[in-house]
Amino acid sequence: MNILHIDCSPRTESHSRRLSAALVGKLLDGTPNASVSRRDLACVPMPHVASDYATALSSPATLAAPPNGSLEFSEMLIREVEAADAIVIGTPMYNLTVPSVLKAWIDRILRAGRTFASTPAGKVGMLRDRPVFVGIASGGVFSGERANQPDFLTPYLAVVLGNIGLKTVQFIPVQATAFLDRDQAASATAAAVATMDVTPVRRLPRPIAWDRRHAS
Repeated sequence: MNILHIDCSPRTESHSRRLSAALVGKLLDGTPNASVSRRDLACVPMPHVASDYATALSSPATLAAPPNGSLEFSEMLIREVEAADAIVIGTPMYNLTVPSVLKAWIDRILRAGRTFASTPAGKVGMLRDRPVFVGIASGGVFSGERANQPDFLTPYLAVVLGNIGLKTVQFIPVQATAFLDRDQAASATAAAVATMDVTPVRRLPRPIAWDRRHAS
């Protein structure tokens, strides 16, 4: 099995990084021979969309004949997703939604004619479904009986990932991190990881070949 592990937090010792590492660890407990490919969107910043890529995506005609090299970075990121049998994303909740670096990654992997098809009924995903585990660290509380703020992160990710065919998505949050000391945070992370359902991973088809030409 090949795991794509994505982190977003600019803090090297963050709640979301500890949570995503624990989620990957749980997957490795069941499949110790799995390979892990890292994509750190903060330590190796994800560039936002530039003019050449925006031009390529602006119409079917420009997509058919894109500016030279404009799709190369997008293609590399999409191939990382395609090579993964499972994806783990660790992200903080920033201002009720995803950090800009995660949005920048999304803007590169959602590509008409490559990862989704536009139809009269809406977008149809073109990628094979695989389990996606999203570990969320939130300073406040956005779900459950104690929720005191809106949540635009989980519905947004569910829709955009679903648009490219990734529909088996689990959201695993650690909330109220602004009010947790180290021991409480460790307990909250362990409790969150315990809710992780690895059943979709056990049902994965025979492993596919993996292209190791990935960024660290």
